[in-house]
Parts: sequence; C-alpha cells; structure tokens
Amino acid sequence: MSGAHHHHHGHGHDHGHAHGHGHSHAPASFGRAFAIGIALNSGFVLIEAGYGIAAGSMALVADAGHNLSDVLSLAVAWAASVLAARPPSARFTYGYKSSSILAALFNAALLMLALGAILVETIHRLIAPQPVEAGPVMVVAGIGIAINTLTALLFLRGREHDINIRGAYLHMASDAAVSAGVVAAGALIALTGAWWIDPVTSLAIVGVIAWGTWGLAKDSLKMGLHGVPASVDARRVEQFLAALPGVSAVHDLHIWPMSTTETAMTAHLVMPAGHPGDAFLTGLAHSLEHEFGICHATVQIETTDHAGHACAPACQPRAKLA
Repeated sequence: MSGAHHHHHGHGHDHGHAHGHGHSHAPASFGRAFAIGIALNSGFVLIEAGYGIAAGSMALVADAGHNLSDVLSLAVAWAASVLAARPPSARFTYGYKSSSILAALFNAALLMLALGAILVETIHRLIAPQPVEAGPVMVVAGIGIAINTLTALLFLRGREHDINIRGAYLHMASDAAVSAGVVAAGALIALTGAWWIDPVTSLAIVGVIAWGTWGLAKDSLKMGLHGVPASVDARRVEQFLAALPGVSAVHDLHIWPMSTTETAMTAHLVMPAGHPGDAFLTGLAHSLEHEFGICHATVQIETTDHAGHACAPACQPRAKLA
C-alpha cells in the first residue's frame, strides 16, 4: 500500500490562492470582529429586553431574543474558529477543525429554542393584546439598526468562505432588518393605537429567524454527515482522477469537509504500469488544491484492480466482548 499524504507545512491553513480568498483562516482576521460584535450586542440585548418588558412590547423582546441568539452564535463561532486553528494531537489527529461544524449545528439548535419561547408569549399577546408604549420601542429598535449594521459590516468579507462567519453575518444583517421592522411597527402603533400590531410584528420576526435557522441547520447537518461540500463537484473530481495518465480505474473516492472551510479527499487509483513515483503524487495534490480547493488529499496507488473490491466485506464491525 503506497500512499502519500500531502500537506503544505509552511502555510498550513493559508491555502487562499486555491479559490481566490486569502483570508480563509478565521481566527487571525476575525478575532477583533467577534470581540466587538459580542461586546456591543450583549450590552444591547440587556437594554432591549429591559425596555421591551417595560414598554410592554413583545416585538422588542423578540428582537432582543434574536439579538441574544446572535451573541451566542458569535461566541460559538469564535470558539470554533479558535479551536479549528489548534494543532492536531495524538488523539485528535485532525486537530479540532470539525468543531466549526458542531458549532454551526449547535447554533441552529439554539435558535430553534429561542424561537419556541418567543412564539409562546407572542401567541398569548395576540389572544389578549396588552398596552404598548410606541415611543421607547421606536428609539430602542433604532439603536438596534445601528449596532447590527455595524457588526454585519465586520463580517462582510468572510461570509462566502465559512459557514460560521456566514451565520454571524446573516444574523447581524437580518437583525438590522428586524429592528427596522420594529421601528415601523412602533410608528404604526403610535398612529393607530392598535396594540395587536406589536405581537403580529413579533410573529414576523419569528418567521425571519426560522427561515435563517432552517438554512443554517440544513447546511451544517450536511457537513456533520460528511456530505461532499457544495463547492466541490464529486463527479468532476472522479473524471479528473480517471483521466490521469496511467490510471485504469478509480475507487473508494471520498470527499468530505474537515471543517467549515477545509476539504479532504481520499481515493484509490489503479495503475497497472506500477507506482508512478512521488513527483506524480505531489503534482496531483497540487492540481486537486488548485482545481477543486481540496487541500488535504491522500491517494493510494494500486497495481491490480481487485485490491479495492476484495476488502469491502472484511469491513464488518467486529463484535465487542461485553
């Protein structure tokens, strides 16, 4: 079994040139963004929830709930990006890269919980509307627009490349929109005196959070199940490998996300003419990184075709002696 595992040691996680982004390593570039975002939004959540309760506004409380989910998701994403950068150990041979996937899952679950709590109270208010002070609602939500827009801008440039940065960005952007909706609702209540507008707004906010959460849950679940990352076309990879000079067959091709930003691959190549040498493997790893953004490729070369298929039945789980 001759295989080669290819890794650039010098620039372990800066494989930016592969798909045109040089800031793939979140910890370095987003630490400050996370810190500022968490500080600003934590303070604001307390203020907003307090005023929401005082002014009798469920819409403000829902917005505070949305904001709180932002703070938590920021904290989780930050922790994950820091962990993802930690070096591998004897037990965690991948390091802690996939913690970023777990973080995204946790984040989605957390949002679902927040949604449930707000929904229950909102339905109470719809059935029995309670007085709402429109003035404070508009002012506080207005501050919310400013804070969330500012935080969203901090994460603008990383959002395409990391599901957690995207989660942070989407939370902030949607929260700015939600706060704008709360301002509008406050204005309507001030004009019409119709208190029911407030819980209806709260329902709309719950809808916004639910929509975002569903997308996040779906994507992170796919990653958790080791699905081929959306950025990689598995069929094209297989065709590329099969077309390499000297390759007669490709089997056991696996492509999976190591973290929310890094992709790994293993494959067996059948090469009847014999082992093509290290230069071939190094060149192949380089091509995979440039063509497909796969930065951790391990390739096994086999000289006869039966090797890969014969071992499949032997993979039955061994009975553990209790």
